[in-house]
Amino acid sequence: MASSPPPPPAAAHHYSMNNKTWKQTILLSFQIVGVVYGQLSTAPLYVFSTMRVKDLESEEVVYELFSFIFWTLTTISLIKYALIVLKADDKGEGGTFALYSLLCRNAKVGLLPCDKTANDVILFEEETTNPFSKIINSDSRARRAIEKHKSIHYLILFLALFGSCMTIGAAVLTPALSVLSASCGVQRSLSEMASLFSSSHHTQDSVSNVLQKYVPVPSACVILIGLFVLQPCGTHKIGFMFAPIIAVWLLFVGVVGAYNIFRWDVKIIYKISPLYLFKFMRNVDAGRWRLLGSVILCAAGSEAMFAGLGHFSKKSIKITFICLIYPLLVICYAGQAAYISKNLHALDFNHLSQSVPSHSKYIFIVLSLLSSAVGSQATITASFSIINQCLALNCFPRVKVIHTSKTIHGQVYIPDVNWLLMIFSLSVTVGFRDLVKIGNATSLAIICGMLVTTSLMSLIIALYWEKNLMISACFLVCFGLVEVAYLSACMLQFHKGAWYLLVLLVVSMTVMLSWHYGTVKKYEFDLQNKVSTEWLIDVSPGLGISRVAGIGFIYTDIVAGIPAFFSHFITNLPAFHQVLIMVSFKSMAVPHVPECERYLIGRIGPKDYKIYRCIVRYGYCDNNIRDTGDFEEKIIGAIGEFISIEQMSDIESMVSAEERMMIVGNSSSRGDGKALVPLMNETCNEVSIINEAQISPVVVIDDESDDKLLASSSSSCKKRKKVRFMLPPASSTPKMEESVRKELLELIDARESGSAYFLGQSHLVVCDGSNYLKRFLIMVFRFFEKNGREPPVALKIPHAALVEVGMICTI
Repeated sequence: MASSPPPPPAAAHHYSMNNKTWKQTILLSFQIVGVVYGQLSTAPLYVFSTMRVKDLESEEVVYELFSFIFWTLTTISLIKYALIVLKADDKGEGGTFALYSLLCRNAKVGLLPCDKTANDVILFEEETTNPFSKIINSDSRARRAIEKHKSIHYLILFLALFGSCMTIGAAVLTPALSVLSASCGVQRSLSEMASLFSSSHHTQDSVSNVLQKYVPVPSACVILIGLFVLQPCGTHKIGFMFAPIIAVWLLFVGVVGAYNIFRWDVKIIYKISPLYLFKFMRNVDAGRWRLLGSVILCAAGSEAMFAGLGHFSKKSIKITFICLIYPLLVICYAGQAAYISKNLHALDFNHLSQSVPSHSKYIFIVLSLLSSAVGSQATITASFSIINQCLALNCFPRVKVIHTSKTIHGQVYIPDVNWLLMIFSLSVTVGFRDLVKIGNATSLAIICGMLVTTSLMSLIIALYWEKNLMISACFLVCFGLVEVAYLSACMLQFHKGAWYLLVLLVVSMTVMLSWHYGTVKKYEFDLQNKVSTEWLIDVSPGLGISRVAGIGFIYTDIVAGIPAFFSHFITNLPAFHQVLIMVSFKSMAVPHVPECERYLIGRIGPKDYKIYRCIVRYGYCDNNIRDTGDFEEKIIGAIGEFISIEQMSDIESMVSAEERMMIVGNSSSRGDGKALVPLMNETCNEVSIINEAQISPVVVIDDESDDKLLASSSSSCKKRKKVRFMLPPASSTPKMEESVRKELLELIDARESGSAYFLGQSHLVVCDGSNYLKRFLIMVFRFFEKNGREPPVALKIPHAALVEVGMICTI
């Protein structure tokens, strides 16, 4: 019996994640505990402790708050995220930008340059083979209304960026809150130990004051520094180390919770009744309503379930939460509520450390310190992932991204962002020194992120799932009202610490909007000032342009025409290389673009000019393909495939030269029944690539670096092997036309002669009379453009082969 065919490359990651055996699923579920559920698991450290003692005035208030905690965990964490939002994955990826990409593909709401230009070329494939196309129901009134109003497009983009800023804000505040909470628990435990050895009340008070002054904040700062120093190790190693810690912590607080239930109040379980919610609302006032700002902290980390979907499977995430996290957290909160209700007059009764039995204090100190650091990991890694996605969509300045895993695309580390997060987190810890104030800011960040997910999810239900508008409205109203209620409670504490989130929001949103605005303006300038292909063909004889041996790579953002900076270069220096390749990078509104569908190759002008266009497509979760050492070889191999396939396709008679584009590397059958097979992977193809990893009797390797072009490169760059191309004997390819063989040989000769790289340096200048907002955004953009990662470094271009052409862009 024939075996079933493997899944297509585009769905390989998603296929493997959702077809695990039960043994693999259980193993994944264990790994998830340390990466995804760390923040949820450590929330008991600060939920009750961020409430003011004077607001916990009676047992009834404690019971009502416990009921709120239970129903918040059930409604938001279990029903909304675990059962509904997890279904809205983008080919196995989750998070705010996953929802945004789904909307961009299923409704014309994209405002980013990559949303508009990545498909502005004609592909010579059947429509069904295009992985980025989807049949859209044109009869949907909701879709027509959203596509018609441009203001809605801006609102959706703003929501996506706003949700990203909330994730960054949570990555600053959560580590400070959880670590400081654990440090305060250590301080209280040490104070109790000191009181056992001193009989004088004056001595006890002095020791307690000294410990309170010198233990919590300094120890929290040391732990925070250690946490951020560990980030370069990568999510996989950190998660492997952290999973046992969180698992032991959960079991410990679960056992302590059960102990407190049986010791203090067995009937606490009955307090989950919704009647206590109505009692709270009936007697509510401003003071009691503020307590809900601390209650929402119990759901902190729920967003990580969806954001971490790309690393794990839905089944493992649901199993872990329903079978382990949810019941143990309910027992923990129930035990803590039982203790608090019977010890309202004790010292610091609302802290978790006080409810721990005295003989387990030492275990609690160690576990709380370790788990508090672990619990912050989910928000830190989420911020790295969200910034990486913003980079792919041109909404964040260029920074260095290090991929810490070769198999899991989403595991990234960004050094610059890591140290900035550490500085901001330390400033919060040292500046506030108060759990209540930090908790207020954290609550606001969490609830704002949840509201963004609810808003985008309601659009997904209507536009992507194509459900009835009433279902979408019910989702928005049911969850939106609950979250708006929590938002109002958080806003009451705005002047008591929550204002710091506004500072973080203004800083991060200014960076994102200014970079997006500057990028769009530069792109619009390039579009308006590009020249047609006919200009290059017509002007060449008049200028007396000379052709120089070698290949010229021209990096540009436009996908049609000749970029203005290159026409400016030719006008002043009438010469260009024997072979020209226009290279454009385009991010797609999909998580991953498979290798076989990544390169679009076309021809510009007549064959004699040997000018090609290469559009490189990548998803918002793909590794930075420009950082790969064999990127140039892949482009040349793709062009070789295009040349050999061109003779089999009647392309010239179909469209003009400007539109001549096709996907290469695709093994699927075309309309004419001929397969597109990647040439570099087959020995019988017209062009073959030989490298040191292949075993072949005709190995051609140059052990030296790429001629003298790498001589002046940075010493940090690794020495590269020069990969040569060669043609197989004519006897093995009898069907190859002589003109094709000649063009391939000329491509190989140009490659052997060396390569040069052309980059345009457009300097934005604001015209006179522009408003102050425009001037400010351009000023910020120019600052980050000048101080960010330089394009030649990001592209790994050797300095000796780099040609930068400067232009002034007046906007």
